[in-house]
Amino acid sequence: MKLDVLVFGAHPDDVEMSCGGTIAKMVSEGIKVGIVDLTRGEMGTRGTPEIRDKEGQAAALILGIEVRENLAFRDCFFTEDEEHIAEVVRIIRKYQPDIVIANAVHDKHPDHGRGSKLVRNAAHMSGFVKLKTYQDGVLQERWRPKRTFFYIQDMDIKPDFIVDVTGFFKVKIASIRAHKSQFYNPESDEPETYISTQDFWDSFEYRMRAMGHIAGVRYAEGFTSETPPKINLITDLL
Repeated sequence: MKLDVLVFGAHPDDVEMSCGGTIAKMVSEGIKVGIVDLTRGEMGTRGTPEIRDKEGQAAALILGIEVRENLAFRDCFFTEDEEHIAEVVRIIRKYQPDIVIANAVHDKHPDHGRGSKLVRNAAHMSGFVKLKTYQDGVLQERWRPKRTFFYIQDMDIKPDFIVDVTGFFKVKIASIRAHKSQFYNPESDEPETYISTQDFWDSFEYRMRAMGHIAGVRYAEGFTSETPPKINLITDLL
């Protein structure tokens, strides 16, 4: 299956929280999008890997994406070594995306920055002909995405570009709510965490509106890029 965009997240809810609106908007335009979670989030205080697997698939249905896979790396302990790079390269070559989107380049959770660097380097190395990877026993062809972008998470990072997601706020929130073991739920008897409070839940709309304010729209999501995105004419920015 050839995808247009492949979005990676260190944990099963990273993608929805950071760029769920952008994904929903792309899907509405007929763009083929997939999500790859690096870990099952097994080190999280709330929920279990099995519960989180089901929540991730429920969120995928809400967003309308083509596919969601989990590489089952060790939560909090995966590294940027040959084995992990090769596995990310395999999944990139499998779906041949033109665009890869990864975690924030640095963030509060160390897995986010580490996952970002891992995916960024794998996206480049997937174009190396001498790096051999196999899918179902068949040698894969090399494939290098045209661009790699990074979404913004907890830390306040200045965006290099902003996507207007006005009209897709409710879909994003619904996809986040699918991860119900992790977020605010007054009926839950599990330990409270940073992301399970009402205050954190309320912050989603605030942050999207703050990003939208920069661009003069109601809701937006921000991204960074190692190189400036290319445009054809300056009037494309109108």
